[in-house]
Amino acid sequence: MTSGAVQDSMVANLRNSATADTGAATAGDRYDPASGNGGYTVSHYDLVLDYRVSTNRLGAVAALSLRSTQRLARFSLDLVGLTVTNVLVEGSRAARYTQSVGKLFITPARPINANTDFTVTVRYNGAPSPRPSLWGDVGWEELSDGVLVAGQPSGAPTWFPCNDHPSNKATFRIAITLASSYRAVAGGRLVSTTARSSRTQWVYESVEPMATYLATMQIGLYRPRPLSAQGIPQFGFIPADLVREFDADFGDQPAMIRAFEQLFGPYPFTQYTVVVADDDLEIPLEAQGLSIFGRNHVDGDGGSRRLIAHELAHSWFGNSLTAQSWKHIWLHEGFACYAEWLWSEASGGPKVQRIADQQWNRLSGLRQDLVLGDPGPELMFDDRLYKRGALALHAVRLTLGDDSFFSMLRDWTAAHRHGSVTTELFIQHVEGYSQAPVRPLLESWLFQGSLPALPKRR
Repeated sequence: MTSGAVQDSMVANLRNSATADTGAATAGDRYDPASGNGGYTVSHYDLVLDYRVSTNRLGAVAALSLRSTQRLARFSLDLVGLTVTNVLVEGSRAARYTQSVGKLFITPARPINANTDFTVTVRYNGAPSPRPSLWGDVGWEELSDGVLVAGQPSGAPTWFPCNDHPSNKATFRIAITLASSYRAVAGGRLVSTTARSSRTQWVYESVEPMATYLATMQIGLYRPRPLSAQGIPQFGFIPADLVREFDADFGDQPAMIRAFEQLFGPYPFTQYTVVVADDDLEIPLEAQGLSIFGRNHVDGDGGSRRLIAHELAHSWFGNSLTAQSWKHIWLHEGFACYAEWLWSEASGGPKVQRIADQQWNRLSGLRQDLVLGDPGPELMFDDRLYKRGALALHAVRLTLGDDSFFSMLRDWTAAHRHGSVTTELFIQHVEGYSQAPVRPLLESWLFQGSLPALPKRR
């Protein structure tokens, strides 16, 4: 049986386990069939965490605000590797709760009617660790002296109970208490720090809705480093010995934000934060309003300018505009890759057309088995998806002309700000900016395996 068939079978089994009064224990996303849940949506997470770095011990309480979409006598949350000790539904002890691999099943004392707001409070503890996935280990990971959370695509349940699917965006409040020598950095705005004895509580609030995979917690011996005194507040949190290199590598970031605001529309969050872990990382990581780099990405010679642009662009494409399901991942990665090319030209590097021609020539010599609009789970993070997605956008630009193309992009980010997007929505959106039919062009780039030719410049 193929991987895709196995995943489809998993989805069917999870759906079939649900009764009329039981929320499905899956969101039905064949790219990640065991994640997400049915029967409700979550509107807010309030997480209170107490963490011991030296022993990797977490004690936590998660209070969730939910709304049922059907009558619920039983429902589930995603939670991996941690032990639940108490569950309350609307302030009353649950009649029953059980844990299986990756799921917390809850039976409330009384069934919850459809279209009803309700709360769930989960007390839990344990030694958090990454979970294995098709894409490698993801989630809560110990560093040499601290913690990194890499949530994409299914790592959120390694540190809090959730409805782990990109279509369910919610607001967050995260409070974490640590030894005072450590700093906690999360997405959103730092609203308070409270020191008691040798421990400090850090409280962050994210008022813009966020997918669970974009929630993060970074813990380390970080030194704060402001990046901008004007415009969007920008902060760096870095190892103390990387100040000079960080200033050199990230000094252009304020100009980068200004350039992207002209191209994509207003920056969608109240601030932007960069964390440099005191460990080497294979790749940088995105979170909402926050990017994480390894110390190997900071060399003082601008070696990571492309990656800095890519992660910043995810603030618009991925964080604010989030794929409704994982098959639409090109709407994150193709757009962020194209932002790399745009910044290259804007900062005096190679022009977009030159990069596009080079990438087209490279992709044309590789396997032609990637369908951009539905690549399958095995290829959703393939480098060809990033580059072909950027080429598809360049093909649209060549067809529409610059004025119409960038108006289209700014209107796209405005129309779906902090919402969910799909490939079909994007096609329909682009159609409004061309007098000639553009659907055939887009469908050739998005739904056929072979690489189309780039249109001639208008």
